[in-house]
Amino acid sequence: MENPHIGYILVVDDLADNLVLMKTVLEAKGYLVDVADSGTLALAKIEAFPPALILLDLMMPNMDGFEVTRRLQQNEQLSSVPILIVTANRDVKEDQGLAIGVNGFIRKPVDFDELLEKVEAFC
Repeated sequence: MENPHIGYILVVDDLADNLVLMKTVLEAKGYLVDVADSGTLALAKIEAFPPALILLDLMMPNMDGFEVTRRLQQNEQLSSVPILIVTANRDVKEDQGLAIGVNGFIRKPVDFDELLEKVEAFC
């Protein structure tokens, strides 16, 4: 491994299988990865230890990815943390996310080459 600590990434998804898969792929490339299975838990983890990048599922119960993004944008200390939305929802337009502070989108099923390319741009 060229660089054992490239960056710290928080992966947020309400499906455990998605969390395990993303964590496994990213850790294999040397990233330090934490996970959260809800928007509420994600916000708590981000406030406690801001990551270099957030990979954020859009469709989650109770608090969706856009609401998590809105709340982060309202916090001066966290508004600069980059966010990539990861979603299977084809109806969501990228400009909706970009307008509230999202830095990009990754569509499910995830193309891991695309994922790693986008992650490298931020970490």
